[in-house]
Amino acid sequence: MKQNVGTIDAIIRITCGLLGLTWCAVKGRRNFPYMIALISALKVAEGITRYCPMLDMLNKRTT
Repeated sequence: MKQNVGTIDAIIRITCGLLGLTWCAVKGRRNFPYMIALISALKVAEGITRYCPMLDMLNKRTT
């Protein structure tokens, strides 16, 4: 798995993902937005691994 996400892009993905997960946690269990939590977790994972499957399919890189 090649890295196709640059440093700045990875930092932005991690930050936005953590903000989304924090918002979901504060929202509460009754109205927990599962889809936003899933997308946020994926963005954090993409930022940490510096690999984005969508960019790979489009043959693009942000490095």
